Amino acid sequence: MKLSNKTQTLYDMIAPAVVACDVELWGIEFLPQGKRSLLRIYIDKAVDPNAPVEPATNLDEQADEAQGRGVGVQDCVNVTHQVGALLDVHDPISGEYSLEVSSPGWDRPFFSLAQMQDYIGQQVALRLITAVDNRRKFQAKLVAVDIEAETIQVEVEKAQVLDIDLHNIDKANLVFQD
Repeated sequence: MKLSNKTQTLYDMIAPAVVACDVELWGIEFLPQGKRSLLRIYIDKAVDPNAPVEPATNLDEQADEAQGRGVGVQDCVNVTHQVGALLDVHDPISGEYSLEVSSPGWDRPFFSLAQMQDYIGQQVALRLITAVDNRRKFQAKLVAVDIEAETIQVEVEKAQVLDIDLHNIDKANLVFQD
């Protein structure tokens, strides 16, 4: 979950522009792919638990805000325009690239341990750099997050609890359960 130097530079550059659009920068992925790279930006916004949930009748910004829905289409459009203009001026990516902006979704990827704290007790999918208990990929219940020690605890089958170091996590995301 550690960002590369290039990704960290992009994150630091993009963060103020995203915050200016009244959303939170959840994380970014930069995937160099030969001649055409991909910059994916995940944004999030708090959902108002007291707002009535009604079917969407249109996709405008007022409808999303009025219903306390969190990230809406207009939020993605706003961030795309703001960040796109910033990238055009500073040109930090050599060659062609695609810019994607979206919410983290139901199976949200995690970019920090702090993001994982709200999901203790839920299932997560992990891909590790080095095998733990002879496995690099698995799904498990998130039991604890220790930000100071930079570790998480997960419960795998048969109630076995594993300690996983932050620096050994290549990728982590929430597993949507109905």
